[in-house]
Amino acid sequence: MLRSATLLAVSLLAAVPASAGDLRVVAYVIGWEAAPPPIDPTKLTHINFAFGQIEGGKAVLRHPGVAANLAYLRSLKAKNPRLKVLLSIGGWEAEGFSDAALSAESRNVFAASVVALLREHSLDGVDIDWEYPGQSVSGIKSRPEDKQNFTALLQTLRAQLGKRYLLSIASADREYFDFTEMDKLHGYLDFINVMTYDFFNALTPTTGHHAGLYAAPYAAPNDRNADASIKQHLGAGIPPDKLVLGVAFYGRGFAGVKPEHDGVNQPYGRFEAAHPYAELVEKFIGRNGFVREWDEHAQAPFLWNAQTRAFITYDDPQSLASKAEYVRKHRLGGMMFWELSQDSGDALLDAIVNGLK
Repeated sequence: MLRSATLLAVSLLAAVPASAGDLRVVAYVIGWEAAPPPIDPTKLTHINFAFGQIEGGKAVLRHPGVAANLAYLRSLKAKNPRLKVLLSIGGWEAEGFSDAALSAESRNVFAASVVALLREHSLDGVDIDWEYPGQSVSGIKSRPEDKQNFTALLQTLRAQLGKRYLLSIASADREYFDFTEMDKLHGYLDFINVMTYDFFNALTPTTGHHAGLYAAPYAAPNDRNADASIKQHLGAGIPPDKLVLGVAFYGRGFAGVKPEHDGVNQPYGRFEAAHPYAELVEKFIGRNGFVREWDEHAQAPFLWNAQTRAFITYDDPQSLASKAEYVRKHRLGGMMFWELSQDSGDALLDAIVNGLK
């Protein structure tokens, strides 16, 4: 996910559409701003308030204004009593998980601190965003034992949370499965937010659709896409209705891109920036030499500037409508997005809501 840990801040595919009333619309809302953006709670089923941190083995909320921000999110239930507000703990570079999960004692201490925070702020559950168990790619501490300890941590959380509170995680694909027990741990979870984005970024050698639903025509055999990620989750025996398809409310830009195929799956000179969708609408889409293109194979939009050889990959209402259809067709549990303040007048959120009807 596009975020920093220093900031407060889940077989085969079925073919029968899911009923819209059962589908989740999960919004990550950042908690380090002065206040969350205006929110229409009737469009959401869950809000994940991001992020809580881990200090001394305990879950904490350190940023100024957090109590007021959480009070505002709780107040939205007046308009939508079915809305659930969860605390998301972790994020990119978030330290402390490996130590918290290390022993039965440390797991109990962490779980008790989570329950205390949920009670203090009258929340509905917790979302665990450990990026990533058994891996130090973000610079955090990891251990080989994280694989089994993560399962044990979720088991302990489930025991202490009981049936009163929800428990979810944010998951990834490929090597994430090598360092977790996805075939076991899903039994302790209410749902899984599958991060099917950031497939192409500053760490990848080429450009590509960072949130593509399917592979592009020019994709390398090992390139990632959302469909492959979901199939990997289903292959671990996770029920489809526990899987919430993650989408991106931001794009990723690349500069100095080789011009073949309008910059898709091409080498580039440098990673340029991440851009909220609102910024793309205001400054890039159909502006300043950027032409919006559509990849029918990947079901993904992209921007190409032939003059400057700049490429931007992103999600838009058309791609989100396609993903919503995918969710319904394959009876998944809904859609999640990172993150709410990056939208442009609810254009993306409305595409999700309308697509899931």
